[in-house]
Amino acid sequence: MAQNYVRVVCNVYCRYEGLAPIYRVYVNNELFTERTWIWNADYYIREEIQINAEPGEYAIRYELVPPNLAELFVTRPVVDHGSAIVTEDGQLRIENATA
Repeated sequence: MAQNYVRVVCNVYCRYEGLAPIYRVYVNNELFTERTWIWNADYYIREEIQINAEPGEYAIRYELVPPNLAELFVTRPVVDHGSAIVTEDGQLRIENATA
């Protein structure tokens, strides 16, 4: 089956004390990125996740790397390129591009 290119964007905000936290982004169980939060505590970033995959459902998961004194908030995930949707339960559903 052919793979489809999809780009998902979302807002990421981190509230923390002390050292800047590190977070990871996974698609299913594949690590896509690991970042240190270098921005001020009152700032959010617009994260892009670029995926080239076969049609199906994919779980996008953010996690903080321990130890941390932080809370990570991910909001407004949307597909801004490609034939896919983000479901109500947060799954990425890549559809067949020829459908």
